[in-house]
Amino acid sequence: MKPLINLLPALLILFAACSKKQDAVKSTAPVAPAEIQVRVQPAMAKSLDKSIDVTGTLEADETVNLSFEIAGRVAAFRVDFGQLVKKGEIIAELDKREYEWQLERARANVAQLSSRLGMKNWDDPYPTSTANMRQAQANLEDAKSKYDSAAKLVQSGDISKERSVELQKTLQARQAMIDASRDELNMMIAQLRAQKADLEIATKKLSDTVIRAPFDGGISVKSVSPGQYIKENTTVATLVKTTPLRLRVEVPENYSPLIKPGSVVAFTTDAAPGKEFDAVIQKLNPSFDSKNRTLMAESKISIADPRLRPGTFVQVRLVTRRADQVVMVPKGAIYSIAGLTKVFVIRDGKAVEVRIPPAAELDGWAEAPAGSIRAGEPIAVSNLLNLVNGVAVKTL
Repeated sequence: MKPLINLLPALLILFAACSKKQDAVKSTAPVAPAEIQVRVQPAMAKSLDKSIDVTGTLEADETVNLSFEIAGRVAAFRVDFGQLVKKGEIIAELDKREYEWQLERARANVAQLSSRLGMKNWDDPYPTSTANMRQAQANLEDAKSKYDSAAKLVQSGDISKERSVELQKTLQARQAMIDASRDELNMMIAQLRAQKADLEIATKKLSDTVIRAPFDGGISVKSVSPGQYIKENTTVATLVKTTPLRLRVEVPENYSPLIKPGSVVAFTTDAAPGKEFDAVIQKLNPSFDSKNRTLMAESKISIADPRLRPGTFVQVRLVTRRADQVVMVPKGAIYSIAGLTKVFVIRDGKAVEVRIPPAAELDGWAEAPAGSIRAGEPIAVSNLLNLVNGVAVKTL
């Protein structure tokens, strides 16, 4: 009996050790996590215009630096910075006195030469003869008659040969006078043409003492003041035509195949917060900008909004394809962390993570990548902080 009694403590110790080992195994066994309750909203199929975002600028339809073609002292400046003007309105004037005197002198020269030519008005047709020419012609005819008679009398011996030679020389002299008179007439006509040209120049210079607006617009720069002497072609003001405006868009080279005349764009600007404007591309630059590898596209817009001015920076949305069917997820379902943007799709009772890159938004919905989510699938819109990929969920 003693061996059995001695073995009993050892068996008790072994039994206790096995019980502790079983308790330890039970305590380390995994516990099934509780389901996370979430609210869901189904993904929806929507028609969405495909677009890209680029930058652009509003520019004036026309911009011109106004200047006088002649030198002079500014007599009057009739507009001011920021003022709107109409086409034909006087902008500035020079002192006219010197140019009025030049015009009067040119008129007098033309009148004097016209009178010498026997013209009643300086714009009459040019004469083909003058009084001197007509007198010389009469003398020539008289000399010719005398010479012809003398030639006959020389043959009959009634006059000497010397007298006939003398009459011949007189005839030649009369012919030379005719030629000289004709040359003088041509020279006077040439002088009159030159004087008329001087008259036209003097008339133009007088008209050049006034600058008028070439189109409706606004004064963006005023450079001179009354009393100031300026040289010719000195800029006195800058006029900009603000209606219509030119929308110029810089399209990156990789997107250039998507744009063409007729492409639709929408633009916004900080100058008109909350307002979106529409435009249609009309022109494309035939070449790329070699510095930034962009293609310039242009549209003329006639929008009666005083907030839109030349030089305004705008954000442009270029529609590349219209009415494309895409799957959209609620914007409230998007969760961003560590630079990643994602949503959780509920499939077979579990949350499945789907990455959502930056994409187009429409009325509180965001576009999902093609093929990643099906229309109608439930999307978690609550308790997003507790969701991870593969976790069990219970929808509410």
